[in-house]
Amino acid sequence: MSLLDVVGPVMVGPSSSHTLGALRIARFVYKFVGGMPDRVEFVLHGSFADTGFGHGTDKALLAGIMGMHADDERIRDALRIANEKRLDYSFSVEDLGDVHPNTILVRANKNGKMTEIRGSSVGGGEIEINRINDCECSLSWEFHTLVLVIKDVPGAMGQILGDVRVNISNLYLKRIDALRKIAVGIVETDEEISEDCLREIENSRFVEEMYYIGRDADEI
Repeated sequence: MSLLDVVGPVMVGPSSSHTLGALRIARFVYKFVGGMPDRVEFVLHGSFADTGFGHGTDKALLAGIMGMHADDERIRDALRIANEKRLDYSFSVEDLGDVHPNTILVRANKNGKMTEIRGSSVGGGEIEINRINDCECSLSWEFHTLVLVIKDVPGAMGQILGDVRVNISNLYLKRIDALRKIAVGIVETDEEISEDCLREIENSRFVEEMYYIGRDADEI
C-alpha cells in the first residue's frame, strides 16, 4: 500500500474520479494538440453524465484543457477563466457504448485540425486513454507517449523504433486507411525521448504526423 492509497492524491476538487481524473484526461488532450484548442466539445457518458456537474467535472475539464495542474487553485474559477480566454467550449451527454461509466470523449479543434480522444477515470485520479482518433489503445499516462501517423509499408515501424533509443514499455500499431496505406503507432517509453531523437523520428520518410506527450505522473 502506498501513501497515495492512504491519503489520496494532491488535488483541488471534491472527487478523485469526477474531478482529478477528468482534469487529467483533458490535460492529456491539451498536451496532445499542443496547447489550448480553439474549440472543444466534452461528451459525458455514464456517471459523468449523471453526477459529474455536481462534482465539478465541468470545471475540471476546462481547467485541464487550459493546461492547469491538479493542485491549481484556479480550478474553482475555471469557467470564468475559460470565458475570459474566449475558449469556445460545450458539454453534451451521450451513451458511448460499452465503456467505463466514468468516460469522456473530447473533440478538440486547434488550427482547423480536429482531434478526438476518449478517456476513462478509473479511480484515485488514475486514467485510461482508450481511443485516439480511430486508434483503440490503453494508455495510463504513466509513461512518456509517442503517437505516430506512419506509412503502412514493410519495415517502417522497425526503422522508427530504432530511433527511439530508450526502453519501450508498450506498443500499439493499427492500420487506419488501407487505401492510402496509413497506420497509427503508439509507443510508450520508460524514459523521456530526447529532442534529438524526436527530430530524427519526425524527419523520417515514413512519418506523416508525430505527437509527443511527456509523462505527467506527478499529477497524482
